[in-house]
Amino acid sequence: MALLEVSGLHAGYSAADVLRGVAFAVEQDGITTVLGANGAGKTTLLRAVSGMVRRQGSVRFDGRPIETLATEEIARLGIGHVPDGRGTFFDFTTEENLRIGAYTRKDRHAVARDFERVYNYFPRLKERRQQQAGTLSGGEQQMLAIARALMLSPRLLLLDEPSFGLAPLVVQDIFRIMRSINAEEGVSVLLVEQNAALALDLADHAYLLETGEVVMSGSADTIRSNETVRRAYLGY
Repeated sequence: MALLEVSGLHAGYSAADVLRGVAFAVEQDGITTVLGANGAGKTTLLRAVSGMVRRQGSVRFDGRPIETLATEEIARLGIGHVPDGRGTFFDFTTEENLRIGAYTRKDRHAVARDFERVYNYFPRLKERRQQQAGTLSGGEQQMLAIARALMLSPRLLLLDEPSFGLAPLVVQDIFRIMRSINAEEGVSVLLVEQNAALALDLADHAYLLETGEVVMSGSADTIRSNETVRRAYLGY
């Protein structure tokens, strides 16, 4: 069963469309990745789902149309967005950044439990909870961005290039945690990632985006075995 269903999506900035007639889905409890070169429209796709750019077409979340909703309304429905650049509030502490992630929630006791939950996934953030977020390392800031989105208690997590600029060991750790969050809590994931090998190892379904259009889709194993994908994105 699809949690997110998108069809006929056109989206862009000013008068120019970056995405043209894009269709894709994210299954309930599933992990879907969108692959593509720089400029293919991957970040715009996530922003369109979150209502951050001009868009036209059908976007349905849990059967409900959301294409006319504002970004905050979409977040309240349970869609967390980890943007490119991480969106860290540098002058605030780690804990204050996490509280910002829970700003739409009224259930204080559940929020308190979720602090412990994200600290369990990211113990380094607990160690640095009173530290100014701008002084964290790049890997710690990426962990903070994911943890802040989890404080929303999302049903769907949108991840934009979580491996960008990070050391391989840090990336492996983050992807391991994402797999655990999906498996243990049933949080569905829509992942945009240039590291195709990593993304296909994590995902169960994949779409290939080229110049704003989906040109290939299938199971992660099917996409991984495609000769064109192997040569262009996997390097063998």
